[in-house]
Amino acid sequence: MILLRRVIGDALRARRQGQHRTLREVSSAANVSLGYLSEVERGQKEASSELLAAICAALGAQLSELLREVGDTVALAEQMAGVLVPVTEQPTSGTASTVAEQATSGTSAVPATSTAATPAAPEPAMASAGAGLGARRVTPTAPVHRVTTDGNVSVSVRQESPLKATLRTTRRVRSANSEPRAVVRAA
Repeated sequence: MILLRRVIGDALRARRQGQHRTLREVSSAANVSLGYLSEVERGQKEASSELLAAICAALGAQLSELLREVGDTVALAEQMAGVLVPVTEQPTSGTASTVAEQATSGTSAVPATSTAATPAAPEPAMASAGAGLGARRVTPTAPVHRVTTDGNVSVSVRQESPLKATLRTTRRVRSANSEPRAVVRAA
């Protein structure tokens, strides 16, 4: 299951980090406590619409832009087979035909599994955020499903249990000089 507060928090954090701003800068500009903003970004607290509007204003973004991004991410995750089903279910032969159909329409779903040698204990999100991309360990039993739509947005989901799924989205954004750049969000 994908928690909306986590997707919103990831979108806020990606915007803030994309501007190379600290939590302290944004929290003071939005008139929100640093601890509360951190909890919102980590998906531990649900932010009210007024709070989201204040944070968006501090980031120089419209609330509608943020909600559109979040809506796109959730819609892509909902389209993925296996995101909201228990881990014990294995992909069936129908999945292969779905992959073929999606490949012809420009969307692909590719199931994959981790190659980690030993199971690792889950790490907190904050520990892996500052440690770099290679710091996060993946359990070998968690399948990873990938979906790409129109070449601009890709979503990968790792479902560790029936109630815990990790959603990671990558969106290609064109910068002012028309070169694409990757914006990565993880839930």
